[in-house]
Amino acid sequence: MSTQRRYSASTISRGKLVYERVPPDQTRPVVEHEMKTAPWRLTILGIAFSVLGFLVIVQLIRLQLSPWASDVPLEGVDRAYHIFYPPRGEIYDRWGRLMAGNTLVYEIGAQVSYIRSPETVAFALSKVLANHEEYNNPERNYYADIVDAIDDAEEAGRSYVALADFVTEEELSQLRAWALTYENLPQMRDYEGEQASLEGLMFRPRLQRVYPEGELASNVIGYVNRDGIGIYGVEEHFNELLAGTPQRTWVPLDPYAVAEIPAMDPGADLVLTIDREIQAAVEAILDEALVETGSESGTIIVMDPDTGEILGMTSTPRLDLNRYYESGEVFTGNTPFNRAVSQDYEPGSVFKVLTMAAALDAGAVTPETVFQDTGSISIGGITITNWDYGAWGQQDMQGCMEHSLNVCLTWIATQLGAGDFYGYMQEFGFGRVTGIDLAWEATGRLKVPGDTDWYEAELGTNSFGQGVAVTPVQMVMAISAVANGRGEMMAPHTMLSMVRDGAQYTPVPQMVGRPISSDTAETLTEMLANSLENEASDALITGYRVAGKTGTAEIATPTGYTGNETNASFVGWGPVDDPQFLVYVWLERPESSPWGSVVATPVFREVFERLVVLTDLPPDDIRAGMGIP
Repeated sequence: MSTQRRYSASTISRGKLVYERVPPDQTRPVVEHEMKTAPWRLTILGIAFSVLGFLVIVQLIRLQLSPWASDVPLEGVDRAYHIFYPPRGEIYDRWGRLMAGNTLVYEIGAQVSYIRSPETVAFALSKVLANHEEYNNPERNYYADIVDAIDDAEEAGRSYVALADFVTEEELSQLRAWALTYENLPQMRDYEGEQASLEGLMFRPRLQRVYPEGELASNVIGYVNRDGIGIYGVEEHFNELLAGTPQRTWVPLDPYAVAEIPAMDPGADLVLTIDREIQAAVEAILDEALVETGSESGTIIVMDPDTGEILGMTSTPRLDLNRYYESGEVFTGNTPFNRAVSQDYEPGSVFKVLTMAAALDAGAVTPETVFQDTGSISIGGITITNWDYGAWGQQDMQGCMEHSLNVCLTWIATQLGAGDFYGYMQEFGFGRVTGIDLAWEATGRLKVPGDTDWYEAELGTNSFGQGVAVTPVQMVMAISAVANGRGEMMAPHTMLSMVRDGAQYTPVPQMVGRPISSDTAETLTEMLANSLENEASDALITGYRVAGKTGTAEIATPTGYTGNETNASFVGWGPVDDPQFLVYVWLERPESSPWGSVVATPVFREVFERLVVLTDLPPDDIRAGMGIP
């Protein structure tokens, strides 16, 4: 009795075909019946065969209606169970400019039985693909690998073997030209003396992710690896939507016998809230600021405080997404892919905005409350001083913010009380993720009374942004409640809409909390705008009234805090009468000056000046004259 080897299933796992062997077909012995059989036995046999025939017909119908009906393995044909992936959805900026798309590439393989000269095939591929890092590796003999792969496939009886992937149209054209040359010059010989030939070389088209803007918005977008999986950013967060629904089917291993690829709906397209021009501007401004200040790294976020839409977000370093395989060289050690969402730090005095917001909202102080600043205050066994170690005397609450007095803010926190202070900070979203639609968001850390490592002194230090770990995106979400004038904290997000099956879906902006009242938000914005004007801050914008606060935080070291290394920041929003932009700037370890007022504030001003130009926002007086709020 003869048997035949067949394959029942296969999958694609990281680009490799995996086969599962099934038992061979079984033969049935032929049973001879005696001519003389009782009529009742004939009746039973007739019924049995009728039922069996009916079941066979039912099974045939079921197979015909099955999605795999056209892919039932044929006798004598090696077939594999293959996963086909639909075209990945594309990514656009808010104005429809392509940020991530797809391009056609090819898998190059060999139809083993048709290969006449493995050496020629190996030579041609190793030369044509010499610019591919994978195939031009000094530690790898790609020529020998190809010859061995073809020989191994022939010995194993396989009809097809893959030799290269992600081959471009240009490289494929060169291979075709070489094949034609060999065909027209039969006298050419390979190293073994055989006729040089590329006969048997096959190609299969596929799609590869391409990023036309290179590294622009790379920290937001993320990338797709060779396995078709989104890594970081929106590519990872929305991977299932972008990737679509794959289909499984049988395919012949012989490329000459490949059936038609099943029709599949592409993945969903995404329209981001990012404005390409704003994004390019903030990246250029940040890069210039890093050079001028000698900062180790930096982050800038531009958000619409009314909706939570991220208009621009950048951090350093950045990666050319088309060369994603270099990510290990760009993001060394513990460097996060996007500091804006993945790195927490101590923000310093920008946090005072939230301490004052909580105290005003709870009624612990009013703008007219007077504090006598003696230059120091004791809390929990430690003494807190001002940034300049000076005593500023009698100050109202605007003066405390204007001069960024640590002593005053510590006193305000004590007036509020630990319970209310930490209650408000939790309402502002600290200690948990914002839920932004980007992968790898960090939670930060807000210690509260009752935690084993919380001490009373931290009520004082936390009030001015030391001893608390936050991410930049947490800060913009929290401060949006102040900046939009409504007291409503808006969820930050990067997806503006999704296009799927020809329909566009645009989510409604989400309010995630209302930690303060609108009156508190408006009062505090006015206080901070007056503060900038009174001190003639570098943050002031000609023609536009803005509000904001500087921040300088000492960076903790194993031996404690030192003034040598700081986080310098500035948060600001405007125009005050109708805030369109909330801008957050963070420079890490600046060398030119440790102070946020010196290094971060000018960056805010430059960003805001570019924003009003890019968005054609008229100055305050013109908008007022036109009746525009």
